[in-house]
Amino acid sequence: MNITSRLQETAKKSASKTAYYFMGKGTTYAELDGAITKFASGLEKLGVKQGDHIALLLGNSPHFVIGLYGALRLGATVIPVNPIYTADEIGYILNNGDVKLVVALDMAIPLAEKAHAFLPKVEQFVFCETSENGIGQHNVESLTLYPKMKSFSEVIAIGDLSFVGPELQDDDIAIILYTSGTTGKPKGAMLTHKNLYSNASDVSNYLKMNHQDRVITTLPMFHVFCLTVALNAPLLSGATLLISPRFSPKETFDLAREYKATVFAGVPTMYNFLYQYPEGNPQDFHTLRLCISGGASLPVALLNNFEKKFNVQVSEGYGLSEASPVTCFNPLDRPRKAGSIGTSILHVENKIVNELGEELPVGAVGELIVSGPNVMKGYYKMPEETASALRGGWLYTGDLARMDEDGYFYIVDRKKDLIIVGGYNVYPREVEEVLYNHPDIVEVAVLGVPDSNLGESIKCYVVSKNPNTTDKDLLSYCQEHLAKYKVPSSIEFLDELPKNTTGKILRRALKTQLTQTV
Repeated sequence: MNITSRLQETAKKSASKTAYYFMGKGTTYAELDGAITKFASGLEKLGVKQGDHIALLLGNSPHFVIGLYGALRLGATVIPVNPIYTADEIGYILNNGDVKLVVALDMAIPLAEKAHAFLPKVEQFVFCETSENGIGQHNVESLTLYPKMKSFSEVIAIGDLSFVGPELQDDDIAIILYTSGTTGKPKGAMLTHKNLYSNASDVSNYLKMNHQDRVITTLPMFHVFCLTVALNAPLLSGATLLISPRFSPKETFDLAREYKATVFAGVPTMYNFLYQYPEGNPQDFHTLRLCISGGASLPVALLNNFEKKFNVQVSEGYGLSEASPVTCFNPLDRPRKAGSIGTSILHVENKIVNELGEELPVGAVGELIVSGPNVMKGYYKMPEETASALRGGWLYTGDLARMDEDGYFYIVDRKKDLIIVGGYNVYPREVEEVLYNHPDIVEVAVLGVPDSNLGESIKCYVVSKNPNTTDKDLLSYCQEHLAKYKVPSSIEFLDELPKNTTGKILRRALKTQLTQTV
């Protein structure tokens, strides 16, 4: 079984059920499945074959869902790409990923017109109409001038509803997800059909998703968190997606109220924005049965404040691109533990090991490693990196964690972000948690900086909602709540912290900024 054939089955059983709402319009499972089949057939008529690589440079939209499932039905490998990446970033992924066809927003046509110079492997471009009247006049002329360009609707129009795709194997590569990476170029994690299906199915079962659920899909679809938790898992369950083109607190509250949403998935920054939004009405969330947090550690203070304000429970989980992505979630049938990423989901095993790969006892901090049917096949064209990450049947995550006596895991920090102050280990998250408890703090990020006496010292970047708060106030607060060696040496106020497209705070961007100013 794979995600595209499972959707086909749902369309047969529940043809008239609404698969998604987008911009106020509902689309049934039968209509969605028909569009997927015709798009797969249309791609085949453009010369795309099983095993070819297709890139999706798209935001949250029906185009993404149809493009993803259509390409997979044809047996192609999909490479989702953040459409707001720079030309250099996009170019690297398309070239390194051996992409043959690109599906993109029509505003990217100028890029395609120049593509022959720096994207020699790309043979076809498919453009998605972003205006009500279809593509603009300039773009129509471009399509005429460049026969290798087609519109999305044209590809569907030439497709055949009787199309039957090839038989897909569990081990076939379904998606290559390029990880942002803290150093060097992004690495393409190869996820198989088995990886995708097993994780979406296990997540769906673990979270008790069903056909009555209405899931707010506002996380970016090109990111693995949304891909599995807010797209594939709900569709496997016959649920309805409430697709939001981009995240905004107002849009999220509006969708929840209008469609009586039952599930919301977001990253900590989204929860912070929702909590801080002045017009946020707890009544708008009264139909939510589940809020899911992932992508980064959710500060305990924010979790408690959000739950108290909106009277909903937030369940935190953990995942990474290389694991399709989910490995842990707080269980729904047992107590939720604030600050924990929960327990191992079905079919997945997590454990904590030392530098030698030996399992550590309860409570000890070590590296989190993962095993299961969700673990990637490897990194595309990177055998050395693959060998480093996959050892003895286990995926080494690079995250430091501990496990309690009940089998609940806690992320302590990224292994690479550990700060060593005078020989003492300091985990940035520990300091951040203390500052998040301060009533004036909105966001915080903690870094280690070189120190001639201690080796490293602690620097904090904070966003405050009180202009009168000073660094002395915050340092005094830290001294009350932290051991002396964990107290920051300096605190800098910023208007906002750098984030990626999912809203995750980017410590490495702050490190780069710090290096440039020294």
